[in-house]
Amino acid sequence: MKVRAVITSKSNAQVKNLNLLQKKSKVRDEQGVFIIEGLRMFNEAKAAKLLVKTYASETFYSEKLLEDKGYFADLDYEVISDSVFKDISETKTPQGIMGIVKKPTYTLDEIFKVENPFLLLLEDIRDPGNLGTIIRSAEGAGVTGIVLNSSCVDMFNPKVIRSTMGSIFRVPFYQSLDFIKSLEEVKRHGILIYAAHLEGKIYDAENGFIRSCGFLIGNEANGLSDTISDMADAKIKIPMEGKVESLNAAIAASILMYEVARQRRNHFMELK
Repeated sequence: MKVRAVITSKSNAQVKNLNLLQKKSKVRDEQGVFIIEGLRMFNEAKAAKLLVKTYASETFYSEKLLEDKGYFADLDYEVISDSVFKDISETKTPQGIMGIVKKPTYTLDEIFKVENPFLLLLEDIRDPGNLGTIIRSAEGAGVTGIVLNSSCVDMFNPKVIRSTMGSIFRVPFYQSLDFIKSLEEVKRHGILIYAAHLEGKIYDAENGFIRSCGFLIGNEANGLSDTISDMADAKIKIPMEGKVESLNAAIAASILMYEVARQRRNHFMELK
């Protein structure tokens, strides 16, 4: 078998492009791709048929060939020295596999075209770990779509991608350049909008969330802007004990999402 050439220089054009894709959202936008790392995310991207190019560390490549000689047969791939691979990687202990992946894209109309929509509406979520966790929880709770405003952290930020644990490939999302207009579209489709707000009322109606609905979640430090929260049909808050006034955005979103999931599951069981 022909020995595969190994990229050993940080000045290599492909290595430079990988670094840019890791660090610059503008470059990701221009190329319409993003970077995934680790075997689990790699397999997710491969299954979703979004994989454009594969990069393996020299050690990973050698070990995989011993396990399965045909592992790389159908892939467009390059092998990179362990030291250069570690320099490119955004993780402390890289697994030795990464890929350039085509961005999944959705329209707002696609997000509306589901039965009984259950949406997350995000304003100015800045922390990539929070956004990734929200996306992962959204899949688990059965959210049918996520709409984000333009000041939210880039969906394809490497830390967001890692935090989603693959949910980025399965939860439809739309990053809106005109969030107010998008919320107006949500309302026109008969979807009730609830704003998570400190001035809201504690939700206590058992079947309050069984119909089409969307939940506004705001910035980690400042919450929702007045303009956006005023577009909600109702402002709600999570019941809490002690002197706690608010929760982390990802935690608050998860609690609300799973409350919707619980109510809908119970309602479905009642109908059976």
